[in-house]
Amino acid sequence: MVVTIVEVHVKPENVEQFIGATIENHKASVRERKNMRFDVLQSPQDPSLFLLYEAYNSEEGAAAHKNTPHYLKWRDTVAPWMAVPRKGVPYRVICP
Repeated sequence: MVVTIVEVHVKPENVEQFIGATIENHKASVRERKNMRFDVLQSPQDPSLFLLYEAYNSEEGAAAHKNTPHYLKWRDTVAPWMAVPRKGVPYRVICP
């Protein structure tokens, strides 16, 4: 399993738009054959801070996600709404 946690800081005036676009991306991402999990999390202390928890069954699945039409649409749509560039950090899964 391959997990990436993506930290996204959104401009406050674009939070609702970001949520809408990200829900659309989530719905398509969870239908990808190699996707195991795709969670969208929002900080209760800072509503403009989001984490995306993405789990794929292989490196190939994670890489393929970045070439899907829904991801490319999301990436281009949300780019101007980011307060700082998003940061994706890969993790090694210990459990489960």
